[in-house]
Amino acid sequence: CMDNRPLRFEEWDAMRPQTISVSATPGPWEMNQTGGVFVEQVIRPTGLIDPPVEIRPVTGQGFTQVDDCIAESRTTIAAGGRVLVTTLTKKMAEDLSEYMHDQGLKVRYMHSDIDTVERIEIIRDLRLGNFDILIGINLLREGLDIPECQLVCILDADKEGFLRSETSLVQTIGRAARNVDGRVILYADSITGSMKRAIDETDRRRAKQVAWNEANGITPQSIRSNIHDILNSPYGKEGVTIGLGADSDATANVKGKGRGKGKAEALPEAGAPGHNFKAALADLEKRMRAAAADLEFEEAARLRDEIKRLERLGLGM
Repeated sequence: CMDNRPLRFEEWDAMRPQTISVSATPGPWEMNQTGGVFVEQVIRPTGLIDPPVEIRPVTGQGFTQVDDCIAESRTTIAAGGRVLVTTLTKKMAEDLSEYMHDQGLKVRYMHSDIDTVERIEIIRDLRLGNFDILIGINLLREGLDIPECQLVCILDADKEGFLRSETSLVQTIGRAARNVDGRVILYADSITGSMKRAIDETDRRRAKQVAWNEANGITPQSIRSNIHDILNSPYGKEGVTIGLGADSDATANVKGKGRGKGKAEALPEAGAPGHNFKAALADLEKRMRAAAADLEFEEAARLRDEIKRLERLGLGM
């Protein structure tokens, strides 16, 4: 190979076979490729409609977007819902989280500096009600499935850019579409083109679903999604069996869902007591990172908890 490099997009496009593209928010290139022929799946069998979108000013008479967001969050939390808040920067997410905490709210933030496994734990805790408000920057990348979310607040919605583009706004608004009481507040002093297009698209989908519901006698119901105990402490049936010392079998058996189910994997031979523990912990950490790299986040989280448990028990000598 004279030119060892990844293919450029146009090179890949020239050699790709017949392709089916699937997207909730197709871009201009995808739409152009279809030639105007595409299948749209907007109707939800649950009858859920896209949330109503309200625009409020960033600053008003004696209040700011943060003050209003806190007031609306309190109302939503009192009704048993969860709140998602999107900001533009990491610092703002952290500062807002600290400020809301000082106001007596249970809040956490999430951004790219937080590792994948911890992000899964944060989402699980939000759904369980361990805290009520999640502040993030690009909440789209998390693939959030939070039926308990009743309110999405988008701060500085009129600041044009990737995080406030039409596609990003449509996807962020959709985070509240899994709850029958879901609603969205955009804080902006002006209405940008991206905001208008995102709101128009949301209204179009909403009208289409409402018409379908009325024609078929469907009453919208919130999505009921089990909160997977992906980070439950694996103390019972699922756990790790580790050999003790040089005379025992140097194996670690990780049971449960995902990678290595029901298999015993050999560990290095131990020359002294405690060696097996170190090898087992190293092996578990390796498998945890491999699982995370393969996007098997539930398995990675379970292995992470097992490592912590062994370390607490003093096995990581």
